Amino acid sequence: MDDGVGSSDGVGSSDGVGSSDRLLICDRILIYGVTGSGKTTLAQQLAGRTGLPWHSVDDLTWKPGWVSAPPDEQRRQIASICAGERWILDAAYTSWLDVVLDRVQLIVGLDYPRWRSLGRLAWRTLGRNLDHRPICNGNTESLRQTFSRDSIIVWHFKSFPRKRARMRAWAADPAGPEVVRLTSPSAARSWLASVGRSEPLLSRELPEKEA
Repeated sequence: MDDGVGSSDGVGSSDGVGSSDRLLICDRILIYGVTGSGKTTLAQQLAGRTGLPWHSVDDLTWKPGWVSAPPDEQRRQIASICAGERWILDAAYTSWLDVVLDRVQLIVGLDYPRWRSLGRLAWRTLGRNLDHRPICNGNTESLRQTFSRDSIIVWHFKSFPRKRARMRAWAADPAGPEVVRLTSPSAARSWLASVGRSEPLLSRELPEKEA
């Protein structure tokens, strides 16, 4: 990390916890990252390895027809999940981020370079346009949507600086929850491989591997 937390292509945490001889046991986890970084995929994989229940934020916040759930409804649903003792969320919106931060034990930040996350997002969007796979509650992506003002590509550019700054601020704050900042897909794969299947041992520092 530019501020000394982690590295530009590896795994880091906010205060050094996560070295090879120290492990953090967590049951309430937020996967956070720039648009196109693969948050949902990592959340699914992490749930499979730990047995923690994963909740898709897209399914909670988007109704059929790409109708956004009302903010108060979103907040109630997230509050209900976060009141539990075991969960994984694959995103967090500003309007209810405070609810998550009050309860989360570990934030996994996917802080990939813009070129990498944008490239992944572009390929993903192209694939979804071609095969019309359902994304959430039966919704699909379309070319019209892709090239509209509400395009997820446009959202990537709008939200990238804010999300990156937020992850780095969390990682640098010793008073906040534990943060594992992953800055490449290979670092994410290495970190996930370090997570035990029998218990959620989640924060192990690993050397970077080639992509």
